[in-house]
Amino acid sequence: MTDQLEQLEEMPDDWQRALAVVAHPDDLEYGCAAAIAGWTDGGREVTYLLATRGEAGIDGVGPAECGPLREREQRASAAVVGVSAVEFLDHQDGVIEYGIGLRRDIAAAIRRHRPELVITLNHRDTWGGVTWNSPDHRAVGRATLDAAGDAGNRWIFPELADQGLDPWNGVRWVAVAGSVSPTHAVDATPGLERSVDSLMEHRSYIEGLTSEDPETYCRTFLTGNAERGSVRFGGRPAVTFELFPR
Repeated sequence: MTDQLEQLEEMPDDWQRALAVVAHPDDLEYGCAAAIAGWTDGGREVTYLLATRGEAGIDGVGPAECGPLREREQRASAAVVGVSAVEFLDHQDGVIEYGIGLRRDIAAAIRRHRPELVITLNHRDTWGGVTWNSPDHRAVGRATLDAAGDAGNRWIFPELADQGLDPWNGVRWVAVAGSVSPTHAVDATPGLERSVDSLMEHRSYIEGLTSEDPETYCRTFLTGNAERGSVRFGGRPAVTFELFPR
């Protein structure tokens, strides 16, 4: 069966800096933390940029308490996979709007951090054509794809240059995790255990989401994804991406 499926290509590895842009705390942990662990092990720099603090994510905890809680969990989670730089844009959780403001904020971060690889999460309407995707995911994913180009054009958001953020044309790829149309993959094996530990740092969120044992829940979800990706990656557990060259 494996031979009959188009195989995924290896993700490029000739880069040094990446910026991962998502909507909520936990998005990267569900999406691609195993790959990030492997990259930081290899000496690459990865910065996290989150549009919100996830303040609307736990039904039993009000936003004023939930936002700081989820920020702490996100910073702890990032540290598990070797990421120390975590930034928040403070858009409102649950009602992020795709538009000029969001594109400008992400373009500014790209100019500031000057990544070669930009990572985001599924920007399409559904997960696998079955489950409707969050409007926040769709907005942030689309805005990230657009902002990768905006960041290099001095005539788009010229006010950023006035703030000392010169255009950055160095983005070579945007990689979309969780895509239903992946083209590339990373071997999940070296970072898989740490990706489980990283997701488990979001304990407050997970305990509000499921009554299942947190470790069992995290391990089942992440190993299942990696095994599904292996079918098109030579049998190796995989973190998959749809790669858009710039």
